[in-house]
Amino acid sequence: MGPTPHAAVTGEQIRMRRARSVVFTDFELEYLRSQRLGRLATLNPRGTLQNSPVGYQVDDEAGVINVWGRDMGNTRKFKNVAANGQVAFVVDDLVSTTPWVVRGLEIRGTAEALTDQPPPSAHWSREVIRIHPHRIITWDSGPDGARASRAVASE
Repeated sequence: MGPTPHAAVTGEQIRMRRARSVVFTDFELEYLRSQRLGRLATLNPRGTLQNSPVGYQVDDEAGVINVWGRDMGNTRKFKNVAANGQVAFVVDDLVSTTPWVVRGLEIRGTAEALTDQPPPSAHWSREVIRIHPHRIITWDSGPDGARASRAVASE
């Protein structure tokens, strides 16, 4: 039996594939999906920082990180993002204590404070923080365990 014919690919599908291929590497996606918690740093209007532990979801097709919560719209982090939009997001873990090995990933970028979004769980509110990476930094990650930093191509 020969190969099956491929369906026509729309411009939107091409754009989504391009976003996926330029935002997260396969290793970064695997690592982000293997962890459950990250830390989101936001800047409040007075210029001080807030750092919050958060659960998250990776949307590799859109090339973003989504942060949901039970009452997200009433949180300081949501208000900070709405006022400023600058964020840093870190996911890391302790691989070994002997020798000491910490691996992780930091995403620097901008975020949107979105309302009236359909939540993926009935336990979450309709507000979400959507993080758009501009720079991704990894350490003790990947096959060679090296540190890497790269800019993410914008659309």
